[in-house]
Formats: sequence, C-alpha cells, structure tokens
Amino acid sequence: MSPSPARILGIRRKFPSASTAESLRIGDLLRKETVGGILLVALAIVALGWANSPWAESYFAIRDFEIGYEPWHLRLSIGAWAADGLLAIFFFLVGLELKREFVSGDLRKFSTAIVPIFAAIGGVIVPAVIYLAVTAGSAEASRGWAIPTATDIAFAVAVLAVIGSHLPSALRIFLLTLAVVDDLIAIGIIALFYTETVEIVPLVLALVVIAGYGLIAQLYRRFFHLRPTAAWLVLLPIGVIAWALLHASGIHATIAGVLLGFTIPVLHRKADRGTDAEPGLAEVFEHRFRPLSAGIAVPVFAFFSAGVAIGGAEGAIAAFADPVVLGIMLALVLGKPIGITAATWAVTRIRRIDLDPDLRWLDIVGVGVLAGIGFTVSLLVAELSFAAGSEAHDHAKVAILTASIVAAVVASVLLGIRNRRYRGTHAP
Repeated sequence: MSPSPARILGIRRKFPSASTAESLRIGDLLRKETVGGILLVALAIVALGWANSPWAESYFAIRDFEIGYEPWHLRLSIGAWAADGLLAIFFFLVGLELKREFVSGDLRKFSTAIVPIFAAIGGVIVPAVIYLAVTAGSAEASRGWAIPTATDIAFAVAVLAVIGSHLPSALRIFLLTLAVVDDLIAIGIIALFYTETVEIVPLVLALVVIAGYGLIAQLYRRFFHLRPTAAWLVLLPIGVIAWALLHASGIHATIAGVLLGFTIPVLHRKADRGTDAEPGLAEVFEHRFRPLSAGIAVPVFAFFSAGVAIGGAEGAIAAFADPVVLGIMLALVLGKPIGITAATWAVTRIRRIDLDPDLRWLDIVGVGVLAGIGFTVSLLVAELSFAAGSEAHDHAKVAILTASIVAAVVASVLLGIRNRRYRGTHAP
C-alpha cells in the first residue's frame, strides 16, 4: 500500500504516521545511502586535495587521459567516461525509483503527490531565479542557471540518517519524495536545455534498442528475478548498446540510464501476484545495483569531477568574487529552502490542510536547507554548462562543493535540534 498524503507531509489525517513496511523501506534506503554518501564526500575531498597538491599534474593527467574508439564517437577522457558512463548507472537507479514511485509508491496518485511535487518545483524555480538575478548581464554565466536546481539524494539522505534518528517518518518520506521529483525535473532540464544537436538515426536506433530491452525484461521478468547473473549477461550488453547510440545522437548519455530504468517492470504478472508475493523486478534490481551506484559509480564520478585547482588563497578570493560562485551559493543555501518552504506553505493553504501537530515549519525549513546539497547532479550540470578548464567551470565546482558543505552543516544544526526535541518527546 502506498502512503497517504498525510504520511507524505505529516499532515493531520486519519493515519498520523507511516506504515511499518514503508518505515522499514525508508530505513533500509537510508542505511545504504549513508555509506555511499560518506564515500562520495571522502573521494571528493581526496580529489580536491590532490588537485591542489604538488602532485596536481598527475591527477589532471589521469583525468584527461583519453581512451575509446573514435569512429563510434567513444574516444573520451577518463573524466568524461565517469560523467557519461558510470553516472548512467546512477540514473538507471533513478529511473527504477521514479517508475516504482509512479506505479506503486508515493507518486501513484496526484492527490497524494501534489505537496512534494509543488515543493520540488518551488525548489527548482527559486534557485534558478536567484542565480539569474545575481549573474544578470553575463550571457556566459547565465548558462549555469540549472546548476543550483538539483538535490543530491545520496548526500542528503546520508546527512539525514546520521542526525535524524528520531525525526518522524513523514519528514523522511517527504525528503525522499521531493528528491525523486527533483531528479525527474533535473533529467528533463538536461535533456531539453543541454542538447545542442540531435542525430536522428542514432536516436531512433537507441529508442529501438531500449524498446527491445524493455520487452525482454517484461517477458522474462521471472527469469531475471530468479537468476541474478542473467541481467549481467543479457540486459547489460543491450543497455551498453543503447547508451552508445544515445551518446552518438548528441543527447547526454546518462538519459539512457533513466529510459532503461523506466522499462523494468515494477509489478508481477497478475497470475503471480499474491499477499506473499516477492518484490517486483524493479525493486530487485534496485537492491542488486544500488551498491554499484552508491559504492562505485557516484564516488568515482565525484573523484574526477571535484578536483579543481583553486590556486591558493588568492585563487580562492578571486573565485568567491565571481558572480557564478555567489549565484550558486545563494541559490543552493538560500534559494532551495525558500522555494521549498514557500511552495509547501502555498499548497497547504490552497488545500486547507494543516501540518501534523508533531511537526513544525522548522522541520520543513530544515529539509529545504538539506535539499541545498547539490553535489552529484549539480557537478554534472556544471560540466555541461561551461567549457572544461574555463574559469567559470572551475569556479562553479568550487561553489557547488562549498554550498553543499554549508547546506549540510546548517541542516544538521536545524534538524539536530528538532531530532533532540522529538527524542525528548518520545522518551519513556
């Protein structure tokens, strides 16, 4: 059973708290993402330190080393392979999660999903407006308007898991649902605004291959469910072909991961359904591949993307004087919580729904600040917005890293205070 609107936002209704099954699922997800989030931050710190050390040349030599087959448009630097290739695994998980939410989860009914949808939209629009206002007058700088619109779900839930042991399940579900919708918006932005030219033939072939991938997954869902190696031997090669074709079409190749994730069935066939039925194939694939995404793909991408030569104290001062940096930091640290809180307030006024008496608006503000952790997707959008090696490119990454740290610290303080309050309230 998918959670009710009351459980998504902690609204005063017949069911004041999340179901046991939903709470267990959220807890399991938080535990997995905590490890991935810690590894993500650790490798980003290593990369930043290496890029500003006496051995910086070796870091950039590795990152910029090219490998691949040029006639297939696949001769890429290792950094590009991480951004276009490994990150497709992360987006495949995003596609699985999105489809599960739309088919059987929080987003199944519009009436259930309206609050986090509006919150996510507010958390995209307000940061974009703030960034454009700060960078007004510079056509090059304005290309980065989408950088502060994204939320890094792995990093955010890792922080929440560490400091939010006693926060209500409704607040956790709100964050995850908001992040899922945020991811969907980010995918649309990448596809629509960061695709300059499209090659029709590779695109059509990619869609045909993706359709074939989905047909096989649908027809043999039981087979892939029972035999874990089958997906690696059958579906993975087909997925790689789809990824390569989409890359050749000019559309960012990570979109292939999302589309492939959308094709995986969420539910069993009617004949196989029952009260004791095992999880659907999408959930099984999430369980199998999330460690690969959180433990390898995203941290490796962060390692090759976060390494920026700051240039010492003078370089840092120059970076923070750049409107790109100021725009990103203000948009993530202030724009996200303002947009999310304002949109949540507006929709609850329209629907005349009150927050659960156990929750306060400070909780929503805290989650809004937490959503200001951009990191993974923001770094990807920065790669797409500015030319590699340009001043704006490097400064944008400095801003993303700094803003994400500030957002994490401020959110930890706010939600830590609320966590202690809830712990005291429920203490025996």
